[in-house]
Amino acid sequence: MEIVTVSDYNPLWKKEYETEREKIIKELNGILIGIEHIGSTSIPGLSAKPIIDIMVGVKSLEDVTDVYKEGLYIIGYEYVEHANFPHRRFFRKGEWRAGTHHLHIYEFEGVHWNNNLFFKEYLINNREAKEEYSKLKKELEQQYKHDRVGYTKAKEPFIEGIMKKIKFETNKESL
Repeated sequence: MEIVTVSDYNPLWKKEYETEREKIIKELNGILIGIEHIGSTSIPGLSAKPIIDIMVGVKSLEDVTDVYKEGLYIIGYEYVEHANFPHRRFFRKGEWRAGTHHLHIYEFEGVHWNNNLFFKEYLINNREAKEEYSKLKKELEQQYKHDRVGYTKAKEPFIEGIMKKIKFETNKESL
């Protein structure tokens, strides 16, 4: 299992995203509608596992054909089938359980696309929530040092709580 390491925010994460963004845009030309830096590395000041999460929006997940999967593979992104997540296509760059980049492809402006952006914006705009999340991640790093799956599951109540706050504060039904 991957060792869970939570690092202080690194401004180089944004530059790393921008470098990968250009490569991904080139490979997904024809189906890409939107691309965003998501996850903890996209939020200035937030502690994070140093994995760059990138979200691509497409009209339909069926558009992500073998031709596009092969193009992404050429630039280092391996397709990882997740039967439990039919709402996305997932690619990893880097070794198994030690990836450096995660590419998530969703339907553009669908529920999962929007929820990722809502969560990111909430933490960017709410210093207390961001600090609370950083503290939680550091605590969980110690508790789940050798259990990435456990670490991720242990963050779920916090994330769900933030999503409920967003839904309440914005009166959005689609969260």
